[in-house]
Amino acid sequence: MNNLNDVAAIVTGAGSGMGAATARVLAAAGAKVALWDMNMEAASAVAEEIGGLAVECDVSSEDSVKAALEKSAKAHGVARIVVNCAGILIGQKVVGKDGPADLAHFQKVINVNLIGTYNTMRLAAGEMAKLEPVTDDGERGVIVNAASIAAFEGQIGQAAYAASKGAIVAMSLPAARDLSRNGIRVVAIAPGAVETPMMEGVRDDIRESIENNVPFPSRMAKPEEFGKLVLHIAENGYLNGSVIRLDGGARLAAK
Repeated sequence: MNNLNDVAAIVTGAGSGMGAATARVLAAAGAKVALWDMNMEAASAVAEEIGGLAVECDVSSEDSVKAALEKSAKAHGVARIVVNCAGILIGQKVVGKDGPADLAHFQKVINVNLIGTYNTMRLAAGEMAKLEPVTDDGERGVIVNAASIAAFEGQIGQAAYAASKGAIVAMSLPAARDLSRNGIRVVAIAPGAVETPMMEGVRDDIRESIENNVPFPSRMAKPEEFGKLVLHIAENGYLNGSVIRLDGGARLAAK
């Protein structure tokens, strides 16, 4: 899709961080953006800034996603671009000082990060498949899923998070193959450490260690760099079934 003017887009987790940055980048390119989030105050603030639509949505709920899709389509039309950024990061060792990890913790992370991504992807793709193609290749749209380099080098305490992001990586190719008959591409982005609200509470010494682990440039990624990559994926019709690392060449150590 070389021209995103008036193209409907959905970004989950769009109230802050990578989701908000992606919404801004897509809107600047001319897309009509629906910003899905559980935090309506945050999503509404970004939506007002970019002329988008804030939609309350629990991505792990089928009914909630269906309702959000209906509201988004009523305002902008069926989305041709869907970006799954909604996610949580909660650390816990498999066995810690107090014994085995809480199973509910693992289930919550998987439910939001993995099931939420799959749930949104399958339902959005179902609507997207009904659209007319917009390119000579027959493309109808693209879905971009946020993974993480933790999918490949999960650190201590990241078993649940790494499992959720590893599954997003693993389903990228089969999802792209499934949706090829519908002219829908699927690509995952695996960022390293990103300057998001989740990183605001990190101690200075830990931040320094993270940044020193990045070969070049030795810093965390900026949220807009994720958004710019999403824009390129939307515009480059030959990117499909891939997982793109956005990490400055970093490889995570155990801790």
